[in-house]
Amino acid sequence: MLRSTRLFGPKRRVTFSLPLDDPRGPVSVVGTFNDWTPGVHELVPRRDGTRTVTVILSPGTHRFRYLGDGGHWFDEPDVPTVGPDGCVLTVEAT
Repeated sequence: MLRSTRLFGPKRRVTFSLPLDDPRGPVSVVGTFNDWTPGVHELVPRRDGTRTVTVILSPGTHRFRYLGDGGHWFDEPDVPTVGPDGCVLTVEAT
């Protein structure tokens, strides 16, 4: 699940959220905003039974995927557009 909130200026705070143990093991969100580097944005367990990470994004089109334990790549089920290069997330300038 993705949540997006507006910050001052054109940037947005985007929170990536997954169930705590599905899939098991560590999960990172990787994409164009972090040069597809695993571990930079690892999801952290929360008390509500989820794990999340928040990323500040500039306006534009960003692509991302999740990378789980053992090199397991998977997509965000709640985004409307998934292409060959991953999920498509558009941040509008406000």
